[in-house]
Amino acid sequence: MSSDNSARVFLGLGGNIGDPARAMADALQALDATLGTSVAAVSSLHRTPPWGKVDQPDFLNIVAEIRTDLRPHALLQLCLDIERSQRRIRRERWGPRTIDIDILIYDDLNISEEGLEIPHPRMAERAFVLVPLAEIAPDQLVDGKPAHKLLSSLDTSGIVRQPGGRDWWRG
Repeated sequence: MSSDNSARVFLGLGGNIGDPARAMADALQALDATLGTSVAAVSSLHRTPPWGKVDQPDFLNIVAEIRTDLRPHALLQLCLDIERSQRRIRRERWGPRTIDIDILIYDDLNISEEGLEIPHPRMAERAFVLVPLAEIAPDQLVDGKPAHKLLSSLDTSGIVRQPGGRDWWRG
């Protein structure tokens, strides 16, 4: 359970090999089980076309809102540890993966360091991030604009909400 002073954080999760829905559910459960961290909201699963490197299977993507007492670097380390536990191997940029966990927003912090950029530098141009973010936090500001308004300028074709609602991960 997180404290009253915990940070409000949005994470983007996705994957396209193995069983990405199971990998994301396991990741969410691991986050929720971490002392000082709790999952506050999770979007529906969305099937999305690959981005960047397009010759690969479609992805499943979600956005989760968490509350955490962890500072940004400690949260990043937790996310990387969870990825490793899911056998994430980084072979190529934007390539196939079992799971990917990105810190999108951490309160109102701006961090630009080697290995950690918050807010995520390209989320405003990625429909696979903004569609699930707008589902759970439509008025969340991204580059100074509400997430739901940024979607109007992006191509959302090919993004399909999957059955199961927002509690799909509690299995």
